[in-house]
Amino acid sequence: MITFFVSILILLLGYFFYSKIIERIAGIDPNRETPAYSMTDGVDYMPLPWWRIFLIQFLNIAGLGPIFGAVAGAMWGPVAFIWIVLGSVFAGAVHDYFSGMLSIKHKGLSITEIVGIYMGVGTKQFMRGFTVLLMVIVGAVFIMGPAKILSGLTPDFASTTFWVWIVFAYYLLATMLPIDKVIGRIYPVFGFALLFMAVGLIIALFVKGYHIPELNLSNMKNFHVNTEDFPIFPMLFITIACGAISGFHATQSPLMARCLTNEKYGRRVFSGAMITEGVVALIWAAISMSFFGGIHELNEMMTANSGNAAFIVNEISNSLLGTFGGFLALLGVVAAPITSGDTAFRSARLIVADFMKFKQGPIKNRLLISIPLFLIGFLLTQIDFSIIWRYFAWANQTLAMVVLWTTTVYLAQERKFYWVTLMPAVFMTAVIVTYLFFAPEGFSLSEEISYTIGIATAVLAFVAFFFYRKNYFTKELVRLSVRD
Repeated sequence: MITFFVSILILLLGYFFYSKIIERIAGIDPNRETPAYSMTDGVDYMPLPWWRIFLIQFLNIAGLGPIFGAVAGAMWGPVAFIWIVLGSVFAGAVHDYFSGMLSIKHKGLSITEIVGIYMGVGTKQFMRGFTVLLMVIVGAVFIMGPAKILSGLTPDFASTTFWVWIVFAYYLLATMLPIDKVIGRIYPVFGFALLFMAVGLIIALFVKGYHIPELNLSNMKNFHVNTEDFPIFPMLFITIACGAISGFHATQSPLMARCLTNEKYGRRVFSGAMITEGVVALIWAAISMSFFGGIHELNEMMTANSGNAAFIVNEISNSLLGTFGGFLALLGVVAAPITSGDTAFRSARLIVADFMKFKQGPIKNRLLISIPLFLIGFLLTQIDFSIIWRYFAWANQTLAMVVLWTTTVYLAQERKFYWVTLMPAVFMTAVIVTYLFFAPEGFSLSEEISYTIGIATAVLAFVAFFFYRKNYFTKELVRLSVRD
C-alpha cells in the first residue's frame, strides 16, 4: 500500500516540478500564434479549449496500453511500479511534450516530417513507411481487443466479427469527419469515464481490503511464471509501453498540436496526459497484483487464459464494481482502445497527406487515402492477436526511441540542455535492440549475446551523437566565418 501511494506521489511531483523544467528547456512563447489559428482549415486545424484537448489527448494515447499492458506487466511483480513511475516522468512525459511542441513549432507537421527535419531525408523516408504501418497495426490491434470484450458482453446477440464491422464503420466516420464533429465532442466524455473507472476500481480495492504488494529488497525480482523467456530486461520495458513511454503518443500529439490555442497549454496537455496515463497504469498494475491473491496467482490466471488480459479486466471489473458498475467499467475499457484506433487511422491519413502534399479539405481526398489504409487494417485483423500485439509493442518502442533521438538532436542544435532526452534515448536503444535479438519474434539469441549487442549499440549511439554534435558545430563555425 505504501509503495502504491509513494508511486502516485512521485508521478504528481514529476508533473508539477520536472515537467516545468522541461518546459523551460524547450522555451515557450505564449504570444506566438499557433497553427490552430494560422492554418485553420475546418478539418484538422481548429482552435479548441485546452481542457478538451487534454481529455482527447489522454483518451487517444490511453488505448489498451495502460490497461492490458499493465495487467501483463504486473506478472513481473512490484518492479513494474518502478518502470511505470520513472518511465512516465523521465521518458514518457518528456517524449510526449517535445513531440507536441515540435509539431507546433513546425506548423502542425506529423512526427515523420519532424524526424526528417532533424535526422535527414533517408530517415524521414523510412519513418514515413514505418509509422504508417505502425498506425495501421495499432488500428487493427485496437479493433480486435474491444471487439472481443463486446462479444463477451453480448454472447447471444453479436459475435466478434459483428463488432469488428461496427468498430470499422465508426472508425471510418471518425477518421473522415472534421475533428470537432466526433472526436471533439464525445472523446472528453469517454476520457472522463476512463479516469472515473480507474479511480472507482482502486477505491473498491481498498474498501474490500485487498493487499497491494510492497516493493522492497526481498521482492525486487522477477515473479514472471516463465523467467527464462521473460527476463525483466528487456521484456518488461516492451510490455508496459503506454503506461511509461510509447512512440504511438508521438503520432497523436501533432493532432492536438493543430488545435492548441497557446503554447503555455502544452505542458498541461502533453505532459499532463502522459502522467495521468501513468496513474491509470499504476492502478491496473496494483489491482492485478492483488485481486487474485497475489502475483503468483495472477501468473496462474494469465497462463490458464493464454495471456488474455481482457479476461482479467472483465473479472476484476465485475467483482469489484458489481454487474452494473462492471458493465460501465468495461465500456470505459472498450472506449479507450476504440478511440485510440480511430485516431491512429487519422494519424496515418495525415502522415500520408503530409508527404504527398495532398490537401485534406475535400472529402474525396480523404477517401482516396483512408480506404486503402482501412483495407490493410482489416487484413491485419485476420492475423492471430497475440502475434500482431508483439510486433506492435516492439515497433511502438522503436518509434519512441527515434523520437527521443530526434528531440536530442534538436536540443543540441539549439544549444539547449539535451541530456533530458539523451539518457532515455540511450536507454530505449538498449531496450529495443536487446529485444530484437532476444525475443522469439526476433532472432531468438541467448540473453548474454542479446544484452551484449543491445548495450554495445546503445553505447555506440551515445558516442556517435557527440561526434555528430562536434561535427555540426564545426560546420556552423565554418559557415558563419565564410558569411562574415
